[in-house]
Amino acid sequence: MQQCKCGKKAVYFQKYSGRKLCKRCFIDSLEKKVRRTISKHKMFQKDDRIAFALSGGKDSVALSYILQEIEKKFQNTEMIAVTIDEGIANYREDAIAIAAKNANQLGIEHVVSSFQELYGASLDKIIEKADLKTEKRLAACTYCGVLRRKALNIASRNLNSDIIVTAHNLDDIAQTILINLIRGDVWRLGRDLSSSKIIDSRMIPRVKPSREIPEKELTLYAYYKELNYHGGSCPYSVEALRGDIRNFLCQMEASRPGSLYSILKTSEKISVALQLQSSQPIYLGSCEYCAEPTQRPSCKACELLGNINLLSENKPL
Repeated sequence: MQQCKCGKKAVYFQKYSGRKLCKRCFIDSLEKKVRRTISKHKMFQKDDRIAFALSGGKDSVALSYILQEIEKKFQNTEMIAVTIDEGIANYREDAIAIAAKNANQLGIEHVVSSFQELYGASLDKIIEKADLKTEKRLAACTYCGVLRRKALNIASRNLNSDIIVTAHNLDDIAQTILINLIRGDVWRLGRDLSSSKIIDSRMIPRVKPSREIPEKELTLYAYYKELNYHGGSCPYSVEALRGDIRNFLCQMEASRPGSLYSILKTSEKISVALQLQSSQPIYLGSCEYCAEPTQRPSCKACELLGNINLLSENKPL
């Protein structure tokens, strides 16, 4: 490894840019990239009340410390950490404890919202019921993803938040883009990754400040900053289509550096093209069971719970 441009010994070679970076320059480059992303997409306003999705994993912990520095420039901005407890035995408990510890170190409020409180069942229980009730079992991540997004929106709305920040990295977003392509989900593929045309005060807007940061760089940032994060893997993750896509993209990025960025930029171009064809805003109705916003008679979360008899038609959530 040769020297960084600052003259110090380089510790990281960024293949997609060709740069050799020392520890300090690597940290600075990452923080600057997040700042540029926030500025480019106008993610924050000076008086925003931010709900930060803090899982306790490397991505969310790393981004929380980066945002704490950036947030100082937004004088009246307030950040609250929100952790969703899905109810995964021998996994989520440790992550919640680490999230709480980091929130305390950052000096920000920490709120935990659970599937058990909101849906009347943990994810473990939901998956157990799904095994018994369905011939073709859906992956656990299908239930978890839908239910977690709803839980995060409700928790953030109850906190009177103006915006939700999630720590999705470049790898996450590239995976989602390919998954949407495979599934033929044109509506999701066409949505802009940092904004939405949805007009509904019940839906808190979401932003992804680390959307241009590769996963391994966030991990390295957390390591160099000596941050405490939960390093365990979800026991259900091996079942997901996302795992297969992740492996494919890792191979692509290793042999063709920059592939992840190309996928992101291509998706942005598709999003712009589709928005030019349809400039109409999207107005949402209310789920007939839980009254949460949806484009259909019932929201996806209630549909999934109803399929496994965890939702009473006579008793909204």
